[in-house]
Amino acid sequence: MAKPVKSSSKAKQAASKTAKPAKSKLAKSRREQSRRAKSSLPLKAKPAKPLTRKQVAAEQDAQKKAARMRSRPQQSNLDLGVIGNGTINALIDARGRINWHCVPAFDGDPVFCSLLSPKLGEAGFFDVGLENEVNHEQWYVNNSAVLTTRLTAKDGAQLEITDFAPRYKQHGRIFHPMQILRRIRPLAGSPRIVLRLRPLTGYGARVPERTFGSNHLRFMLDPLVLRVTTDAQLPMLRDELPFLLDADLHIVMGTDETLHESPGRYFSEALDATLDYWREWSRYLSIPAEWQDAVIRAAITLKLCQYEGTGAIVAAMTTSIPEAPDTVRTWDYRYCWPRDAALVVRALNRLSATKSMEEYTRYIFNLAVKDDRMAPLYGIHFQDELPERKEIHLEGYRGMGPVRVGNEAWKQQQNDIYGSVVLAATQMFYDKRLVAAGDETAFRRLERCGEAAYRLFDQPDAGLWELRGRKSVHTYSAVMCWVACDRLARIAGWLQLQDRARFWHRRADRIRATVLKHAVHPDGYFVESFGSEDLDASLLLLEGLRFIAADDSRFIKTVEAVGSKLMRGGFLLRYAHPDDFGAPQTSFTICNFWYVEALCAIGRKDDARALFKKLLSMRNPLGLMSEDLDPETGESWGNFPQAYSMVGLINAARSLSTKWSDVL
Repeated sequence: MAKPVKSSSKAKQAASKTAKPAKSKLAKSRREQSRRAKSSLPLKAKPAKPLTRKQVAAEQDAQKKAARMRSRPQQSNLDLGVIGNGTINALIDARGRINWHCVPAFDGDPVFCSLLSPKLGEAGFFDVGLENEVNHEQWYVNNSAVLTTRLTAKDGAQLEITDFAPRYKQHGRIFHPMQILRRIRPLAGSPRIVLRLRPLTGYGARVPERTFGSNHLRFMLDPLVLRVTTDAQLPMLRDELPFLLDADLHIVMGTDETLHESPGRYFSEALDATLDYWREWSRYLSIPAEWQDAVIRAAITLKLCQYEGTGAIVAAMTTSIPEAPDTVRTWDYRYCWPRDAALVVRALNRLSATKSMEEYTRYIFNLAVKDDRMAPLYGIHFQDELPERKEIHLEGYRGMGPVRVGNEAWKQQQNDIYGSVVLAATQMFYDKRLVAAGDETAFRRLERCGEAAYRLFDQPDAGLWELRGRKSVHTYSAVMCWVACDRLARIAGWLQLQDRARFWHRRADRIRATVLKHAVHPDGYFVESFGSEDLDASLLLLEGLRFIAADDSRFIKTVEAVGSKLMRGGFLLRYAHPDDFGAPQTSFTICNFWYVEALCAIGRKDDARALFKKLLSMRNPLGLMSEDLDPETGESWGNFPQAYSMVGLINAARSLSTKWSDVL
């Protein structure tokens, strides 16, 4: 860099003396320039029109945003871990920063929201900064939702962070408080750290007021008071003072309740009990012989997506992670889609984790009795209206907004919803292990879904892809209406209600005949909507739903056509035609797993296995997956962790795995 020129008083005097001889010539030159300027007034440029206040404000806002983004280290990927307990969940990055955590429940205000770039800058997180950190590692304690992060400094100093949300049996029920527990343990050398606890409230709008006592901090959030209790010296946490970590530190973060024992003792007892819970839960899973770790991690993640308070199952834990770079496809997935939930329930049922089905069935029955028409999604507390708004204080993942709260899809008509409800509840009528098996009363409740399905099976809807700009009679929606009637017929037969069995069989047969007449292309494969030329990945599900046999030429041709026309860079699009927001840019992760299962069903097991292994390599380091994959880079996009994607992994693994009888 060039050195700045110094201006001394002597230099100024010298310059003045040098300039004096030319003074008269300079004055003459200026008078000449003035005369020429006056003579050429018609050619004089008009002064620039002043900017409006709105333009000035917009320019200033753009400059501020650019400055913030330049100064902020970007979240380069979704290498995140998840902890939770059925009441709350949290996302933690590879260095142990909690960057997403909503209170008091899954759909609440994110007290930690740095994942979505708060405009307030370096805030909305809780991390442990290790001086001169050069390396980090992260893993789950085996078969649990307890996350461990290890940080190493340049001089070899090392520490370990253990994070979890308590969940265990107590007093005859499951204890699952709104609480996160964190331990910071020195492992080697003399680690020097700083604790940075920086919550925000109002979706990133404000730094909350706080008070403190001798061993705790209290943050006045919009929905509640957050209390953080610690056995660290309080100024270290309160004032972010750097200090030498020479003993274990414990932090209990949750509701505004006094902790009546030492944080260390509470942490240790809760950790042991929580590990016992998850290990017992995992031990009773009926897992495939191959890919056991991947399946167990997926199953635990699905369990964390179920809200204990009502039984609702959310599609994902985040809002507004874009489906692709620089797209406006940013949606709030912290709600319950009966379609997604039905797939979660079926996947867990196949692993013998039937408790989730029982809890979800109670949730859905609470909704099904309210009205003859069901919405495509609901809030975790049974809300049937979820108005969508944009949160202006969060710039979005990597600054890619908008950030949305709520989801306008609740207004849509999606006719597959009724089949999803019936499908999720079907096993409860057959499974003798259940304490409260399905009976005639439950069957009569489900019949209302069948009536709606039969009434709507040939009516246009937004479809499972929730198109906002057009409606069609979607093949998948019509098939799911068939599923509603077909499964009701089977359940009625099981309950020996023969008249109702014949009634629903007749209706199922009529729907099936209509689909086969209007949804099959002249070339012999299924199309995405009646009379269409287009394909979509949901057609791969027809065999698994028992609508058509795997060896039927129409299904085989469908699988081949989908693979030929929707594959991009080795990954499958959900559809290729443009929608309300243009052509899709990324691969919808679960569609690839559907393709794996379909290939397996038609006998192309080598191709299925190759694709499945490729998909496993796309998981993040902790074995989790988001909604979408970039076919060119393999990067993860979309809300995270995505229940759909974890369901796909489980089902595909079960379809492909070597049988236990061939292993033992």
